[in-house]
Amino acid sequence: MFLFDPKPTFMQLLDSHLDAGRVAFAASGERRIVGRGGEAEIGVQVHDPRFYRRVLAGGNLGMGEAYMDGDFTVDDERLPDLMTLLLRARLDQRLRGDPRTLARIAAIQLENRLRGDHHNVRAHYDIGNDLYEAFLDPTLTYSCGYARSETADLATLQTDKLARICAKLRLQPGERLLDIGCGYGGLLIHAAREHGVVGQGISVSLEHAKLARARIAEAGLAKRITIEVADHRSLRRTSLRRRFDKVVSVGMMEHLPRREYGPYFDGIAHVLAPGGLGLVHVIGCNGPRNQHDPFIQRYIFPGSGQPRLSEISAQLEAHALPILDVENMIRHYALTLRGWRERFLANRDRLDPHRYDLRFQRMWDYYLSCGIAAALASDGALYQVLFTNDCAAPIPLARV
Repeated sequence: MFLFDPKPTFMQLLDSHLDAGRVAFAASGERRIVGRGGEAEIGVQVHDPRFYRRVLAGGNLGMGEAYMDGDFTVDDERLPDLMTLLLRARLDQRLRGDPRTLARIAAIQLENRLRGDHHNVRAHYDIGNDLYEAFLDPTLTYSCGYARSETADLATLQTDKLARICAKLRLQPGERLLDIGCGYGGLLIHAAREHGVVGQGISVSLEHAKLARARIAEAGLAKRITIEVADHRSLRRTSLRRRFDKVVSVGMMEHLPRREYGPYFDGIAHVLAPGGLGLVHVIGCNGPRNQHDPFIQRYIFPGSGQPRLSEISAQLEAHALPILDVENMIRHYALTLRGWRERFLANRDRLDPHRYDLRFQRMWDYYLSCGIAAALASDGALYQVLFTNDCAAPIPLARV
């Protein structure tokens, strides 16, 4: 329990360490500007003084919950800018938290482990398709896009990403493509339409699988693409013990605990046909260790993690899957997330308020804003790793 007024400590901390911008805090008729640099300060309205205490004690978890509860708002929808500024100053490292917060973080991590992988994945992806339709592009692709320019719209980002993955895999008509964690089937639909492949997707999300099948049928591709509700371990089951010319997995590996990395790559190696190609697209960590953000663990992606490139390469080496190419696309994620947030803010009034109340909407806004900040100022990464099972496989002179 704080035995002092936390506001002066909070202001002094920010004023000492914010050197890339300024923040103007307004509360109870008073206005205080902290930080240095930047052309225009970011305006923050503090509606409840407990805000200072919650942030000092709980770091990003405390700040996220304060935002969800309406303790503060950010002028002109500039929450991502505020989050980026704080992250650049490494305030997450300076706010070490009190013992109660540390104990709560440990409890969150334990709870996530006890609930299991499938429950954790469905906790996020089975919220409701209407939520995802409110902020995703028409392909319903829920992963980092590829930006050929900073002004590209969301649909272009995702279409270019799908085309780029297919180009890296060098898809040919009639080839069999497996998509592990296929989402709403956008990549399989694109690959079948544009490259003439026969596709199969697996997902542990019931809602994703249901809508993916409907979208595939609507596209007239039901005879060429099938979807199963299954996980990566099913790759060794009889029903999936067939060979695939190409294997892709986008935005799925980050939901696996580290103990599952081995079985995940073992399954890929098992089903990949001789001379085949595989590609893993994953949110990663570009540092010595993965710091699990407690807000994301508690409210958004329970049990998730971001593998280091060394962990991915070690597994590929152990399973005789030589690496052909590695690309870090993390800055593209900031543009993707900005597009998602713009669509979410524009469409949130259409959401059922009984299912997605104001606190949930503020939670989702905070999550997307955290993602933008992390893509711009953290040690996060977005890896696309291309590999084969043939050491003598030809390697093109140019990536794509």
